[in-house]
Amino acid sequence: MRIEAYFERAKNLVDNCPFVQLSNLTYEKRSTYEGFVQGDVMFVDNSVLHLREYVDVETTVERLMYVYHYTDSEQKLHFRYDNTGHHRKKELPTYPHHKHDGSEENVLSSSAPDLESVLDEIQGLIELP
Repeated sequence: MRIEAYFERAKNLVDNCPFVQLSNLTYEKRSTYEGFVQGDVMFVDNSVLHLREYVDVETTVERLMYVYHYTDSEQKLHFRYDNTGHHRKKELPTYPHHKHDGSEENVLSSSAPDLESVLDEIQGLIELP
């Protein structure tokens, strides 16, 4: 797959999510197969997903770096998935992949999610006005 196809898929996921109110994602091509996606997605309850992905799609979709940081309308953290190596392997069997659940201190083992699964999780949390 070429990086443009990945960008188009990400854009369609956000555009077709029924609870999205506004988004401002940017796409930066780094090579034929690598690129960077970043920006914010605001939902109908004024919660926000801040995301960054650096991906390589040459053979499979590999997120070399990712952060999915979801806050409520008062900017309180609901969750953040990332693969930053700031936790030790012995602490997390899924190192470096992990999830902050409700606070910076509450860290859980987690597989690497993709944008689609994060949007699905958020849809389950949306509180309609």
